[in-house]
Amino acid sequence: MRPSCLASRLACVVLALALPVGAMAQQLTVSAAASLTDAFKEIGTRFEASKPGATVRFNFAASGVLLQQISQGAPVDVFASADQETMDRAVNQKLIDTATRKDFATNSLVLIEPAQGGAGIKTLQDLTGPGVKKIAVGKTATVPVGRYTREALEAAKLWGPLEPRFVQADSVRQVLDYVSRGEAEAGFVYRTDAAVMGDKVRVVLTATGHTPVSYPIAVTAESKEKALAKDFIAFLSTEQAQAVLMRFGFGKP
Repeated sequence: MRPSCLASRLACVVLALALPVGAMAQQLTVSAAASLTDAFKEIGTRFEASKPGATVRFNFAASGVLLQQISQGAPVDVFASADQETMDRAVNQKLIDTATRKDFATNSLVLIEPAQGGAGIKTLQDLTGPGVKKIAVGKTATVPVGRYTREALEAAKLWGPLEPRFVQADSVRQVLDYVSRGEAEAGFVYRTDAAVMGDKVRVVLTATGHTPVSYPIAVTAESKEKALAKDFIAFLSTEQAQAVLMRFGFGKP
């Protein structure tokens, strides 16, 4: 190797060693409920801008699926769930740092139908009519919106009668896709999801009789970036992050 090349490489090594720890690149992995996709992508960009050298990588899916991934050793730093029940399971399995758990947003459960050529649904009872053959719902075992849906329909004494018409979905976004493409005459999603496809779906009504929809977040027990993870959670309470969440239709915790 020529002396000039060797000197250049040595200079690079010395420079790297001289950089303060805070200036070194950090990557934060956030596993978040599918309904947070659009809002969190924007919040992630804003967080990166406030933390030079830090990057945020998101993994969006149903909350129950994300919990399974974490329990199986997936390298995750922050977990954001669409319900308290899934986060409670994370606590019981000792998968999160309970001291960092915090609620940061709320949402509403709504019934939707295709914007064009819908069955003209006006009430939950209309779901029993002949014009509704398929109703998209989240899987109750892994998808929080499915559990909220079940509670709402059980309160209306309709879960049992409607069950043969259910099309099971792996996430709230899949429910949205089924209805927006006309593959189901109706479906239950969060108001924020319906807003994403406002030109393709119509909100029929806001469901009641279910547990309030609230979003908790926490640092995972095995996070390798605990300080940065705590900073991300704190960032969600800032005015700019809350403004993004509100713009996408989320409510305050």
